[in-house]
Amino acid sequence: MVKPGWRNSMVGELSAEFAGTFILILFGCGVVAQVVAAGIGDHDSIAWAWGLGVTLGIYVAARLSGAHLNPAVTLALAAFKGFEWRKVLPYALAQTAGAFVAALLVRWNYSEVLAMADPGHTLKTQVVFSTLPGNGTLPISEFGALRDQIIGTAILLFVIFAVTDLLNTPPGANLGALIIGLLIVAIGMAWGTDAGYAINPARDLGPRLASFLTGYGDAWRDQYGNFYFWVPIVGPLIGGVLGAALYKVLVGRYLPQADEEPQEPGQVPAAEGPG
Repeated sequence: MVKPGWRNSMVGELSAEFAGTFILILFGCGVVAQVVAAGIGDHDSIAWAWGLGVTLGIYVAARLSGAHLNPAVTLALAAFKGFEWRKVLPYALAQTAGAFVAALLVRWNYSEVLAMADPGHTLKTQVVFSTLPGNGTLPISEFGALRDQIIGTAILLFVIFAVTDLLNTPPGANLGALIIGLLIVAIGMAWGTDAGYAINPARDLGPRLASFLTGYGDAWRDQYGNFYFWVPIVGPLIGGVLGAALYKVLVGRYLPQADEEPQEPGQVPAAEGPG
């Protein structure tokens, strides 16, 4: 039975996920448009703007929805943190819709710059909106890109679980959003070569659809002509669950529970230790 007020609460949560992801993509796709089409900035400015976009998106949505902003995060939270399974698909749709609308706004705002830099709306500026293997230039296979997305998203969720685990050492004073933003910057700087670090199905699918509807006819394919759109969807969903599981196995299960006496760092109760 649905509790009174559940529908209103759910609308608020989905609205927050839409808004938070919207903000994320405004900064993310916006900076790539500026770098790729206008030639202003470089790889580092892209990494920093994506990270700051995540931070700002979290601050927008955290109170109402928890600010997942990513279906891979939502799925991992449902698998390991008790998030309601019935909310997983609605959250993912809201996130993808927010990314879609934000990408449309970026596409409209930068329409003159994109047309001047790439009149045919080809893969040259498709990277403004969605990812490609090897960033569209390096010889990376679909399998290589899939591997990369699994690993990158596993890193993302492993660290997110660590940062948000109240039994661990979470950041204080509402600084969690900033730390997660810095995590995105670090992933972008260290894991961006093979597949552009989508690490978020909504971040890639929403803008990809927006670009397809506004003149990028090959948006679903990579530079080799293969259907590629599924890689930044499937890879992050697998990697997110894998990263969350690894955190639970390697760290989470050894942390003292809330009703236990605190342990000194590096000390594990004998009953819970290995062996």
